[in-house]
Amino acid sequence: MEVRRQGHLRFAGRQVGRRSQEGHEEVRTDGYLRRRSGPVLAALPPVCRELAGIGLRQPHYAQVFEDPPAIGFVEVHSENFYADGGAALAVLDEARSRYPVSLHGVGLSLGSAAGVDAGHLDRLDRLVRRIEPALVSDHASFARAPREPGGPVVHANDLLPIAFTPSSLSILCDNVSRVQDRLQRQMLVENLSAYLTFADNTLTEPEFLAALCRRTGCGLLLDVNNLMVNALNERVADPLAHGCAFIDALPPGIVGEVHLAGYCQLPDIVIDDHGSLVRPAVWALYEHALQRFGAVPTLVEWDTDVPALDVLLGQARQATERLARVRR
Repeated sequence: MEVRRQGHLRFAGRQVGRRSQEGHEEVRTDGYLRRRSGPVLAALPPVCRELAGIGLRQPHYAQVFEDPPAIGFVEVHSENFYADGGAALAVLDEARSRYPVSLHGVGLSLGSAAGVDAGHLDRLDRLVRRIEPALVSDHASFARAPREPGGPVVHANDLLPIAFTPSSLSILCDNVSRVQDRLQRQMLVENLSAYLTFADNTLTEPEFLAALCRRTGCGLLLDVNNLMVNALNERVADPLAHGCAFIDALPPGIVGEVHLAGYCQLPDIVIDDHGSLVRPAVWALYEHALQRFGAVPTLVEWDTDVPALDVLLGQARQATERLARVRR
């Protein structure tokens, strides 16, 4: 067994199965521990659960490095750092020297029947080995598909929703397992803000995500803003109660990170644009999630109309205050 910095464990050699004290069968592989009755969430630096993190964006680079704020971790979009060198990687190396890093992807297309692009996975693997991030994540969505049956696969450059059916679940599980086996570590998969639903859904979204975690050993990145966006777009009678019911339907122990963000309310639709303050109802959902799952690493996202750093840090402090109340 090799102890990695930032608390990660790697197990050299072949896969070994054993029984835990609770009687669950566990499978150790190089880089992550998978329990067949559900995921075993990776050990993280304590600061990740004590202080909320922020998305690290270009307008804030200089200020963050010149006067490092008290935050738990920083999160970046993996695909922005796939070059083998240059200024972007230098920035990420600097961030990694100061904070735990979460690599959050948008392009793996985990729900695609065409599978994960080999070149994309190669680049992610190189980045993970270089940065040794605290967390690695992507979305329960697809972006890759052929234009026509048997035709070349194209990438839609978007996070498209998948149906909650056994066949979609099998595709997602296969792709998540492939990524985890390649990276030799656990990943987190995020619930999506979706602007349509499928008539042939046979599973609820919590059932679908719980089955994914149980079958692959991955964890869940719970985006509570997405829960609110979806509830508002579905025009349910009580969006907050709807979101709380979603949280209550998830098994304890599968949530490895929570995302907070703002949304844009238009006359006919709500958009998850990460461009404003976290709404009061989303804070209420977050508090409910903390009561159910405990102090979970929490990230404030802000990707459009990026504000002054102090505004973003103020949102992170509000999350940190809520984390502290749960730990008391």
